[in-house]
Amino acid sequence: MIVVAFKTKCWSAALVASLGISGAQIARAESADLVLRNGRVITLERGAMEAQALAARGGKIVAVGSNQAVAAFIGPSTRVIDLKGRLAIPGFIEGHGHFTELGASKMMLDLRDAKNWDQIVAMVAAAAREVKPGTWILGSGFHQAKWDRAPEPNVRGFPVQDSLSGVSPNNPVWLTHASGHAGFANAAALREAGVNKDTRDPAGGEILKDGQGNPTGLMNERAQELVERVLDSNRAHRSETEVEAEARQQIKLAERECLSKGITTFEDAGSPLRTVDLFRRMAEQGELGLRMWVMLRAPEPELAANLRRYYMIGVGGDHLTVRAIKEYMDGALGSRGAWLLAPYSDLPADAPNRTGINTENLADIKQTAELAINNGFQLCTHAIGDRANREVLNSYEEVFREHPEKHPEQKNLRWRIEHAQHLDPADIPRFAGLGVIAAMQAIHCTSDGPFVIQRLGFERAQAGAYVWQKLMKSGAVVGNGTDTPVEDVDPIQCYYASVSRRLRDGTVFFADQRMTRMEALRSYTINNAYAAFEDGSKGSLKVGKLADVTILSRDILTVPEDEIRSAKVDYTIVGGKVMYARAGR
Repeated sequence: MIVVAFKTKCWSAALVASLGISGAQIARAESADLVLRNGRVITLERGAMEAQALAARGGKIVAVGSNQAVAAFIGPSTRVIDLKGRLAIPGFIEGHGHFTELGASKMMLDLRDAKNWDQIVAMVAAAAREVKPGTWILGSGFHQAKWDRAPEPNVRGFPVQDSLSGVSPNNPVWLTHASGHAGFANAAALREAGVNKDTRDPAGGEILKDGQGNPTGLMNERAQELVERVLDSNRAHRSETEVEAEARQQIKLAERECLSKGITTFEDAGSPLRTVDLFRRMAEQGELGLRMWVMLRAPEPELAANLRRYYMIGVGGDHLTVRAIKEYMDGALGSRGAWLLAPYSDLPADAPNRTGINTENLADIKQTAELAINNGFQLCTHAIGDRANREVLNSYEEVFREHPEKHPEQKNLRWRIEHAQHLDPADIPRFAGLGVIAAMQAIHCTSDGPFVIQRLGFERAQAGAYVWQKLMKSGAVVGNGTDTPVEDVDPIQCYYASVSRRLRDGTVFFADQRMTRMEALRSYTINNAYAAFEDGSKGSLKVGKLADVTILSRDILTVPEDEIRSAKVDYTIVGGKVMYARAGR
């Protein structure tokens, strides 16, 4: 007779079967550190999709099953959480965001909720009254296409800097666009950067100018570097201690925000080596509360000299993994920097950059691709426009073809396209064919939807804008995320966007591409884990996997669609430890 040992108990195989558990679902029945019971536990494991309870010990799941089965793991020191029917799911995985930028955004003016340019000018005016002359005023999150009225005067929908400069004559001002692909400078910042009507556009960037050739203040794509270099120089006098203290504050602010939103793993879309060094120190010292999976973002010579020693898997108790490189092919649609096959529909025939901007040289990206494939790194390339996506797919295909020994089954490399927002129909099946992950952000669809048709025209938008179903039906893996701080890092709002595609005015953006609720949940958990080579340790709730769990106040799989957004995160559990608990839950 087969028996299963539970500390001092011996249960027969028949009894184990009567409790609804199997040998594969049981670890040694020592007392657990944490037990969740009386809930609706969605495992995302085929054949055992739903359970009542879960037990964790030593950071990993040791049992999933009925209340009766998991009761055997409750000991005198076990923390037991009565779910009272609530939904427990695999911990949300943010599939593409900017971690330290999220933290930094908490330390400057938050412009995301500004309804118009006048409100932003008023916010800067208030800040200028509080700081010394010469102090830089920073802000982030503005988006001209989402304001309730166009600024006057404007150039291509963007304001000009006169009113902003009028309220901040003695302080350089730098405001980052919500997309992160443009920035706005006042006159003082432009002067410090040496930008005037005679300054030429840098490669991969644009200095937006008015009809008289004067800079408006808008710096598109790589033109931002002209201002940011001056800002960096201004801050260069700080000591190493001050620099690290600020970075740690950014990390802790970002971590607190993510844990409060139910995120247990954050896939960081590009950090420099210096930041990764700090992540590693914090992970090894047990100072990271959530898990980080990081793409490296650095010049190719710096990567080539350091890449092998930055390959990290599961540092600090599975809190830090670095195994990817970030590249950029184009900019953002909102600032008309996305690289398109045909001109923007809302630009006149004589406008510069009518098809967007190729931000990095194709030969340079190919060189980085060679570096990645020869060192076992994933390559993750930002591409939003249909031309950019095609060029990335072409580049990947060429590198794969030249290195058949690196991918005997080709799809195992799991290289990614970050965003994959606007695709030509001919390129949609190429994702599955090449095994390329579509690392998308559903919230961009509903956030950008009001101006997508203006930029692309109806036919292009219908054929290739945020085509989740077309990609999935072709066999591609689609991930999900927010691109924070471009959008709020909240997975619940992004989940709602995934299943509804409903815009602010109530209309639905091409309803045939909506995800089902289960598809949306998988895109935010197991699909993101797969896209990071971490599906063996996270993304579903299974014995042996990391005990990363998110508990919600409402069942987002069953409540009426318009009630999904009211769901709150009650608990965020990382490695069997409660890292966040909502007050008044």
